[in-house]
Amino acid sequence: MSQRTQVAIIGGGTGGLCLAQALHGAGVSVAVYERSRTRTERLQGYRVHINPHGAAALHECLPADLWQAFVDTSGTTGGNFGFVTEQLRSLMFLDEDDIAGSAPEPHQAHYSVSRITLHQVLSSRLDGILHYGKEFERYEHNADGSVTCFFGDGSRAIADVVVGADGASSRMRGQLLPHAERVDTGIRNIVGKLPLTEENKRWLPGVIEQGPKTILPPKGCFGFTAPHELVDGPMDAGSGIGGNDETAEHDAVLFDNTTSYLMWAYAARGSHFPVDDLSTLDGAELRDLAARMVAGWHPALRKIITESPTESITLIPIRSQAPVQPWPTTNVTLLGDAIHNMTPFRGIGANTALRDAQLLARNLIAVFRGERDLIEALNDYERQMLDYGFAAVKSSLNAGRQMTSDSGVGRAMFKTVLRFFSAVPPLKRKVFSDHGTK
Repeated sequence: MSQRTQVAIIGGGTGGLCLAQALHGAGVSVAVYERSRTRTERLQGYRVHINPHGAAALHECLPADLWQAFVDTSGTTGGNFGFVTEQLRSLMFLDEDDIAGSAPEPHQAHYSVSRITLHQVLSSRLDGILHYGKEFERYEHNADGSVTCFFGDGSRAIADVVVGADGASSRMRGQLLPHAERVDTGIRNIVGKLPLTEENKRWLPGVIEQGPKTILPPKGCFGFTAPHELVDGPMDAGSGIGGNDETAEHDAVLFDNTTSYLMWAYAARGSHFPVDDLSTLDGAELRDLAARMVAGWHPALRKIITESPTESITLIPIRSQAPVQPWPTTNVTLLGDAIHNMTPFRGIGANTALRDAQLLARNLIAVFRGERDLIEALNDYERQMLDYGFAAVKSSLNAGRQMTSDSGVGRAMFKTVLRFFSAVPPLKRKVFSDHGTK
């Protein structure tokens, strides 16, 4: 027997769960179908930056106590965002006033949050709504206007609206927009995390501990570090909102969200590495390779890599969604990485998915309250989403290309511009007031 709901969401990631929370809170019947068999199967163990777009979406879509749980379980980045050379010489720093003005409202602020904890908050109170072990295979339009979704276990779900939120390799996108392609940028990103223990803090340079830093060597590559330091610690697991529950037991290093850490990344084009196929390397080999690539950098930057647990180190091949033109609107649509997958180099992918969830929730709630026509509301969502979503894709891709360019002249000019902005604070505030939001 098939389950019937007003909205079926394929994929239980950040955007899909945020949408589910908003719809459920408004009394719309909704179901989320996640292919993972258990929650720990798809955990991601690193921090994510939530910008004012993302914060506003969470504030609007979550119940008040879950919004507060998000705020309470967020960490601190420790200070200013900045650009430094590979020898840790300052190029330019941005403080909170430069980015967002003084004393922003909580829903207009920036946050550092563990992806695991964010998932815990977003999946809270969705018992009977969030279904695991549901691998989406295909959908069919029915004669009555509804849509049937078919899953790998033989089950089906019928809904008035189906939202594909199943990530960058979306099967929903593959059926709805078979021509839409993702492209390999050629950039490879090695990432890891260093526990922020008292011992490690003693040798860690203050400039690194005090906020996210983009590290700019002369050309061809770049580094990134970001502290995620818990202020009050995660919420108690017994609350049913935060806590570590089974995550640390699943993988005590990668999936621990109860201790502070420094996330780091080294990115370059594949041709920049002395190894033809980085995908054949394990964590220890990736760590050794990254350490060799930064051998001429400040000794502390190399030590951050060599002191990181091998279990925390992974390789991320960087891909990006090719531009997608508007398509004829039906009651099947897409959200987040399923439609506008982007590189991580502006830190706006998750925030754009949350923005999608906020906009789509508004429109669907209006539909099910009888205030809007369904196709008109979905068309309005798709039009706006494609506009801001692919602007973010382009911005993110351009940042990755710039940061991994082999042009020494271009890198020198960029550093000169940063130093100029640093010397003229009013101009810096004007230019970077929306940093991390576009």
